Amino acid sequence: MERGSQRLPAETFRPGGTSRLDRPRAGRRRRNGAHTVKRVRPENLATRLESIPPHPRIVAPGNFATPQELLRVVDAAVPSYTLHMLNAQGDIPSRPGVTHETTFVGPGMRRSHSLMYYPCRLSLTPVILRQSLPVDVLLLHTSTPRDGVVSMGLEVNILPSVLEAVRDRGGLVIAQANPRMPHTYGDALVHVDDIDYFIEVDEPLMSLEPREPDEVAQAIAGRIYSKIPDGATLQLGIGAVPDAVLSSLTGRRGLRIWSEMFSDGVLPLDELGCFDTDVPLTASFVFGSQRLYDWLDGNRRVRMRRTETTNNPGRISRTPSMISVNSALQVDLYGQANASRIKGRIYSGFGGSTDFIVGALHSQGGHAFIALPSWHPRAQVSTIVPLIEGPVTSFQHSSVVTEYGLAQIFGNEEHEQVRQLIEHAAHPDARDALWEAAKAQGRG
Repeated sequence: MERGSQRLPAETFRPGGTSRLDRPRAGRRRRNGAHTVKRVRPENLATRLESIPPHPRIVAPGNFATPQELLRVVDAAVPSYTLHMLNAQGDIPSRPGVTHETTFVGPGMRRSHSLMYYPCRLSLTPVILRQSLPVDVLLLHTSTPRDGVVSMGLEVNILPSVLEAVRDRGGLVIAQANPRMPHTYGDALVHVDDIDYFIEVDEPLMSLEPREPDEVAQAIAGRIYSKIPDGATLQLGIGAVPDAVLSSLTGRRGLRIWSEMFSDGVLPLDELGCFDTDVPLTASFVFGSQRLYDWLDGNRRVRMRRTETTNNPGRISRTPSMISVNSALQVDLYGQANASRIKGRIYSGFGGSTDFIVGALHSQGGHAFIALPSWHPRAQVSTIVPLIEGPVTSFQHSSVVTEYGLAQIFGNEEHEQVRQLIEHAAHPDARDALWEAAKAQGRG
């Protein structure tokens, strides 16, 4: 009963059961077939790092899975290095000698004076790290070992690919084994023999309590709701609007998740039976509340997949009724979206939104929504602008949605696209100025 691309032909999914896709690739077994967990004390790890090259490139998990203690130990032992993380949060090493590097800027790197930003779609980040930015050391944040296997828990993302690349070039893999890390399945599983050293740290995980969507987010979600049928497959980005869209879907049935990430919004839908229980809920990373982490731990209905799988536009396109909902900072009258820069300075990056926008547009019955408030409350400016000044994150979406309406973009002639954006998406206070700008562009 395969529908779309979530079910690989060789996988038989059984809630509460196992599948061959829940087994990690073969570890480097010793001759007697035994696995050895190579534990070291944090204070003794420094001597193990003496063999790495000068100014190494070190990759660590970002989002809410950063191994804080392990990162502190490595930072104290290595005087100069490049730190590559995706969506790094606030507490990361930032001192002379540390170069920050990423394809997606998080709050921990936004004010960095040493930032090296590489524009790249999330699905292609593993290619950059294998071909252009070779990695010397990989840091992981895992569960404690079970039968010779650990789980990367909240963050899979680019890490399996980096692990393979580091192993191939003789680099070092070090894990912080944390009893609080949820044990998740799929590509999250790693043989202990593929890890050179473990330090054991009982460290609280970063968490975020869900917020009630405000009136604007609820209004936007209400306009998207009617476009999401029973049986749709969902990808939702980060933010209040995607969360509000999920919370509006309690009346739908047979829903599926194929997304780079999800958060607490899946919990009420799962409790109400909104999901198709024959298909795994698939993501590449997760963050949210402790309640979400408890639900994830040992939950075989969730499959954590590497980003080359979740964000593959070709695979996404083969999923019927693929609904992609992402946000942006600005949309211009050409239908182009800026989701990455503020006043020219990099704020985030391409992330996975472009992967899913392209994939959803090619999906039978699919839609790619850009959802955003019509007005920026702090800057007191319209988010619908005449022309984006600077790099564009994405273009050619199905629709642009604000609290004032849904502007149909795909399939419309450019003058009609302008009319849709001004009359259905723009804030009323901005419409006259936008019409004047459209006339100046020869499209009014």
